[in-house]
Parts: sequence; C-alpha cells; structure tokens
Amino acid sequence: METTTIEYVTGDSERVLDITDDCTAFVAGRGDGLLHLFVPHATAGLAILETGAGSDADLLSALRELLPADDRWRHRHGSPGHGRSHVMPALVPPYASVPVAAGRLALGTWQSVCLVDLNVDNPRRQVRMDFLAR
Repeated sequence: METTTIEYVTGDSERVLDITDDCTAFVAGRGDGLLHLFVPHATAGLAILETGAGSDADLLSALRELLPADDRWRHRHGSPGHGRSHVMPALVPPYASVPVAAGRLALGTWQSVCLVDLNVDNPRRQVRMDFLAR
C-alpha cells in the first residue's frame, strides 16, 4: 500500500472542491488496484459527481435544504448552524473508493472526485489517499 496526505484550503464558504487531478497524479503509473480516500475530519466528506455543469452547486443547495444553517442543532459551537456540518458526513461520507486500471482512475466520463466542506470555521482540510495494488 502506498499513501499520501494532501492538504486543501476550502476557505470561508461552503465548498465542493474537485480533487480529481491530485487523485489522478497519485495513481499514475501504479498499475491495477484501488484508490481509497479518507477525510479525517468530523465536518467534511467526499463525493463522486459531475462538476462544472451545476451539479456541484446543486449538491450544496440540496445540503442547505436538508441541513439548514440555523439554531436547531444541539451541537452549537462555532458559526451559526455549525452543528449541521457534523451531520453532513452521514449524507456525504468521509471516504470514497475508485478502481484504478493500468494506473488510471476508472471514473465515468463526467465523474469527478470532490471534497465537500460546509464548515466555514475551518478552512484547512486533509485528504488521505491510499493506493491498494491488486
């Protein structure tokens, strides 16, 4: 198994950040296997979806509707509605796996690997990437 951890700055607003290029670079030339990704944060997740055509914005809109940034949350430290960020990983999990064939991600034509972060209080996120060779 080969591993790397990459830090991303997501800023002070909700974000869907496409990390596919970093995933592609990590598996390049490694043969067949599996890329497993993990976000070691209680308020971030990983999603595989189309980006650039509105789906990333649609995901954020859907999460805003499902998890409003208001005072209903019992987990109340941080910015208003921060508790919803702690619920989000139940919907957008903190892990994802992608098959790798001949050193290339076996994603569909429009699929991208994305870091999803609703937590505006913590702008720095890490993603651990593990390549498991076949």
